[in-house]
Amino acid sequence: QVQLVESGGGLVPAGGSLRISCVASGRFLSRYAMGWFRQAPGKEREFVAGISWNGGTTDAADSVKGRFTISRDDAKITVYLQMNSLKPEDTAVYYCAAKKSPPNRSNTYSYTRDYDYWGQGTQVTVSS
Repeated sequence: QVQLVESGGGLVPAGGSLRISCVASGRFLSRYAMGWFRQAPGKEREFVAGISWNGGTTDAADSVKGRFTISRDDAKITVYLQMNSLKPEDTAVYYCAAKKSPPNRSNTYSYTRDYDYWGQGTQVTVSS
């Protein structure tokens, strides 16, 4: 069982930066591929960025490529999402997710159905 807790959300002006974090319980975060998703009011939850269990592969949605960066620190059992050049359309609740990953594959995963565990989310609001 993995429990995920996001933090670091808040209100930021357009063009600003924010780093949100996801801390996992347990000792085996290194066995999990991780992802960030977001959900705006009235919209479906969408993929933002993903990182493989070993950190060797990352992926990001086209809408955030070049602006957002996912990273992980397994010693701190934490995954980060660095968000730069924020836009009002980035406003959403951001969710962290974990997927048990086979050690012989360095995959990222971009579908909500792929993931086994979810956090409660952190609100990010970008003002125009």
